[in-house]
Amino acid sequence: MTENARRRTPRILVLTGLTLFTVYSLAPMWFLLVSSTKSQHDLYNTNGLWFADFRLWENLKMLFTYNDGIFLRWMANSIWYGVASTVGMTIICIACGYGLAMYRFPGRGVLMACVIGSFLVPGALLTIPSFLLFTDLGLVDTPWAVILPGFFAPLSVYLAKVYAEGAIPPELLEAARIDGAGEYRIFFQIGVRLMSTGAATIFLLGFIGAWNAFYFPLVFLRGEQKWTAMLGLYSWLNVKVENSLDLTSLVEAGALVSLIPMVALMLSMQRYWRSGITLGSLK
Repeated sequence: MTENARRRTPRILVLTGLTLFTVYSLAPMWFLLVSSTKSQHDLYNTNGLWFADFRLWENLKMLFTYNDGIFLRWMANSIWYGVASTVGMTIICIACGYGLAMYRFPGRGVLMACVIGSFLVPGALLTIPSFLLFTDLGLVDTPWAVILPGFFAPLSVYLAKVYAEGAIPPELLEAARIDGAGEYRIFFQIGVRLMSTGAATIFLLGFIGAWNAFYFPLVFLRGEQKWTAMLGLYSWLNVKVENSLDLTSLVEAGALVSLIPMVALMLSMQRYWRSGITLGSLK
């Protein structure tokens, strides 16, 4: 084997691996796109990875009108729950991460160990205590039963701490204090701006988690008018089992529509990541 051939072999292997990974990642999206364009008959009797009779617009019309347009209500609920819980979580996590990174105080190490240790606690383990607590507070079957638990995300606190340590020079804060700025002013005018890229990442990850949340809405929400899109689509799958009415084509179309907010959020936040990369290069 020649020297050029030996150099090309690792590159070919890497490109092959990346191609296979890309195909593996995009295959579910392709299947969802193709399935949402099919009628109920074609969904079960044609190739799942290729188009048949194109009926996307009919499926969307049926999706938005079925059961008095309940799907639009579920989408609005998902957006409301996701935005409210994620905004609160982002503010809390950025403030906690900033405090853990920029200040030295007794018990800081113990507090950080508790934050990291909480990663090991499964979310399902908190269901019964949360249900009992929300029952006493009268929050069961209300939006706050889904929104309030989303305020607390230990992993996001850790990410905010790590980002603050790398993005905020301690000398800059000392200079602001010498100029007479208070701690709150330093945090909001300096810390938050320098952590904007980290905050955008935390918000995006939190919103995706809140948007795809299924277990907590299933436990805490009763009436279908308060359900999220994920929970509502799941209920349509159960209709086939209970009433012999197959709504699979509506579920496929609904799953496709439910991706739009996350794609729009990803595109709208690109400028924050670009500014963060530029800031890092200037440093």
